Amino acid sequence: MNIQALMKQAQSLQRDMVKVKEEIDKKEFYGESSLVKVTATGNKKLVKVEISKEDTLSKDDIEILEDMIMVAINDAFSKIDKELEEKMGKFGNAIPSFF
Repeated sequence: MNIQALMKQAQSLQRDMVKVKEEIDKKEFYGESSLVKVTATGNKKLVKVEISKEDTLSKDDIEILEDMIMVAINDAFSKIDKELEEKMGKFGNAIPSFF
């Protein structure tokens, strides 16, 4: 394979990777715990936090709620990471090894 063909392949691969990453960045992911739902974009920007309004929270419940918010956010972020791995992982094998 000549160097020009290799460069063309690399440029094409780079364009495909950028396109997939942009698609994931625009997508919304949802994370949940028992009292909390969060929405985040693929670039891990938090868009919305919803707290269940079914119960009135006491002072003692605030610490639990903080933990639930963290769980919900981490759930959404892990979904983002999973999709990135699934969609971007295919590019890993397409890059020839130079080293």
